[in-house]
Amino acid sequence: MALSELAPPRARVERRSRLRRLLGGGTDGNEQLTAVAGVILLVLFAVLGVTILFIGNDKMLWLHLFLGTLLVGPVALKLASTGYRFTRYYLSNPAYKRKGPPPLLMRMLGPFVILTTLGVFFTGLLLLVDGPGAGNLVREAHKLFFFAWLVVVGIHVLWHLAELPAGVRAVRNAEGRNRDLPGSLRRGIALFVAIACGVVLALIFLPDIHSWTNGLAYHPYRLHLG
Repeated sequence: MALSELAPPRARVERRSRLRRLLGGGTDGNEQLTAVAGVILLVLFAVLGVTILFIGNDKMLWLHLFLGTLLVGPVALKLASTGYRFTRYYLSNPAYKRKGPPPLLMRMLGPFVILTTLGVFFTGLLLLVDGPGAGNLVREAHKLFFFAWLVVVGIHVLWHLAELPAGVRAVRNAEGRNRDLPGSLRRGIALFVAIACGVVLALIFLPDIHSWTNGLAYHPYRLHLG
């Protein structure tokens, strides 16, 4: 039998190539997804920080609660992408082994980033559900987790800040050339789903947000979702 008869048809090869471009990416794709999620989080956290400065204002309080709930989706994606790299590396995946582990300081800081992030969001959602009458224990726990989170995440962000542009562009090498990185569709869908889930969660919690902000007549969804 001729070798040409054993080779897959050209159309099949082209389909596989398109599929790899849509769904592939490997370690560089994981790094790009993590970087883009990080940029989105930086923007949203910056806005959230502004709301904290004016938390006594009802409109800012509403925005703080809404954004804080929406952030659950992008934060979950960021934790998933970094956790995936961690798991693949320690399960001895060849590609992730070649890429190597994060710097030692970041590996040491990682558990504290995860713990304080989960603590801030868990206590925040508890406060939201309990309403303005929430007990001092939950309030103080939320404050403590927030200040601890601010320190460890601040170190984490400063360490990785210079790497973000290259990660977002998926730079191939030291010459700074961008690569045609596969998997753009998959990463785009993941980002869209994460943000959409955050928005849906925030809309579900609208009655609880409403209880904290005294009715907010200006709220655009109040007439429909009560």
